[in-house]
Amino acid sequence: MKSKRVSGHLLSSAFCLTLSLGTLSGAVQAGVTDKDILNDQATTNDVVSYGLGPRGQRFSPLDTLNTKNVKKMHPVWAFSFGGEKQRGQESQPLVKDGVMYVTASYSRIYAIDVESGEELWQYEARLPDGIMPCCDVINRGAAIYDDLVIFGTLDAILVALDQKTGKVRWRKRMGDYKAGYSFTAAPMIVKGMVVTGISGGEFGIVGKVEARDAKTGELVWSRPTVEGHMGTLNGKDNGITGGEANKTWTGDLWKTGGAATWLGGTYDPDQDLIFMGTGNPAPWNSHLRPGDNLYSSSRLAIDPDTGKIVWHFQTTPHDGWDYDGVNELIAFDYKDRGKTVKAAATADRNGFFYVLNRENGDFIRGFPFVSGITWAKGLDKNGRPIYDEAMRPGNPSDSEDGKKGKTVFAVPSFLGGKNWMPMAFSQETGLFYVPSNEWGMDIWNEPVNYKKGAAYLGSGFTIKSMYDHIGSLKAVDPKTGEIVWEFKNNAPLWGGVLATAGNLVFTGTPEGYLYGFNAKTGEVVYKFNTGSGIVGSPITWEQDGEQYLSIVSGWGGAVPLWGGEVAKKVKDINQGGTVWTFKLPRS
Repeated sequence: MKSKRVSGHLLSSAFCLTLSLGTLSGAVQAGVTDKDILNDQATTNDVVSYGLGPRGQRFSPLDTLNTKNVKKMHPVWAFSFGGEKQRGQESQPLVKDGVMYVTASYSRIYAIDVESGEELWQYEARLPDGIMPCCDVINRGAAIYDDLVIFGTLDAILVALDQKTGKVRWRKRMGDYKAGYSFTAAPMIVKGMVVTGISGGEFGIVGKVEARDAKTGELVWSRPTVEGHMGTLNGKDNGITGGEANKTWTGDLWKTGGAATWLGGTYDPDQDLIFMGTGNPAPWNSHLRPGDNLYSSSRLAIDPDTGKIVWHFQTTPHDGWDYDGVNELIAFDYKDRGKTVKAAATADRNGFFYVLNRENGDFIRGFPFVSGITWAKGLDKNGRPIYDEAMRPGNPSDSEDGKKGKTVFAVPSFLGGKNWMPMAFSQETGLFYVPSNEWGMDIWNEPVNYKKGAAYLGSGFTIKSMYDHIGSLKAVDPKTGEIVWEFKNNAPLWGGVLATAGNLVFTGTPEGYLYGFNAKTGEVVYKFNTGSGIVGSPITWEQDGEQYLSIVSGWGGAVPLWGGEVAKKVKDINQGGTVWTFKLPRS
């Protein structure tokens, strides 16, 4: 197929002919509505949101593919992102009207015909020199709304493209990349608005959540996630986050407080609340910033109409280990003594699994989901950690030369009991399927001063293995804390999880395998090697009576960059960049 490059994107000339016929992959394209997004989990012929629905449960009611026939599933096409731009491929594809939209490393996005695997168009952002993504040049996915495909770039720009042509319809800057702002998350659509966070917590930026009119890109509201900063609504001041400055921060440190919202969020239509997690406070050296440092390492419930914070839950107050609280908060219901509990769950980077009342943020229960936690002795009745202060990295000013504080061995490592990789919740089993890692770290504090655009850590670290394995996919009962089953993997797990009504759970490994498990027992019922490490998130949908499954393969992300001794364990894994698509034979 011949292609040509137009205005920073690659446009397929063959695709123009398709457009002139008014059809696309045999189906007329229809605009994606708010209703389509709210119903995404129940409508099995497409995937129009990150997380397979606004709650982010990553559960499909499809059961055509099940434990009895999954071994017959086979690849039908593999699409290469091409070129030398590989690195980590952490994307989750979207599918609408026979077209897949999938992002790739270095801020690229592709439209692919799902029947043939043929490229329809691609767009590649023109990235400036000097971008500062902390944890690889990845992108986790796009959003689709009306006739637009919307995604963010590494230089913190939000771009809306025409679904049919890939041409830019609007473009908005989210932050100054020279100050350390970047963007790697998948945007979220709520009530006709595109809702985004921001990356850059390691550079002393100030986290924020913003909502824009999805059709125009115009800013509706902005909510900083560090107390003391002013929010806005329709261009006017809309209250200071936390009410005032310096309540839980010292001096002017709130001005460079971190709390980056780098993973994006979920939305609960029942309560009409956006759930957004926040990252570490800056700098990492906690002795420089006494106090709880709100709203870092927290989950925030935000009113989508005003951008006001309705409630918050801080998982690691006064964080000294880089235990970002960004991990997805997933709304779910369960029965307790005959009553329905409106709950939400998150598996935190700090190693604890939390169940909250999503109506008010009250703590219901919490428990470890990884072994050997050292930094805390447990959680109190309100879910606040009971610190073991001997396990906090020491203050450099207490040392003889003032250059290095006491080193401690902290479990989990700063890469977390669970990092960004999304877990899944099965409505069939009532279990969460958590991609976790068992590892620890030597960590110490050092002096540091803020400088715009420079790393703002004040800590050093070395990540270490604890057992023969690191990766662990766990089936967790949120009502009891029981680990129902566990799959151990040699290398760290760094990809997302999918659960289906066919009693199946899917995820990938750095060794390149797509695994399928029996959701109830953990038995491996499917295994296929994609040729490169998997750090993406699988999806499934139905087309013409057949169930498809897709996953992006391509090794990279934070582990090889920040993994220390652990990185040596995965140094021989090949890079790649391929979308693999599978289905059952019709027979």
